[in-house]
Amino acid sequence: MFTIIGIMLTGMLVGYLLRSKRLLWIHKVITLLIWLLLFLLGIDVGGNETIIRSLHAIGLEALAITFAAVAGSVLAAWGLWYLVYIRNKEAKQ
Repeated sequence: MFTIIGIMLTGMLVGYLLRSKRLLWIHKVITLLIWLLLFLLGIDVGGNETIIRSLHAIGLEALAITFAAVAGSVLAAWGLWYLVYIRNKEAKQ
């Protein structure tokens, strides 16, 4: 736990120190690393016989949870966008 927090804080410090530099390539690196992590997670899940055997039972529940999570994220993002951008534009006019 402390390792994860330490890594996150170190990244924040490096980002703070490099904030004046244009790091356009960093988004591509982040995307590639996320894809790699998802691939490795898929390998781990695919190698777990218990999960594979019970996939039919947890599939519908996982689909419902995923749909609810995506819907909640979209609503939260829309609400934040509205509060930050639309309300500020209305206040300036």
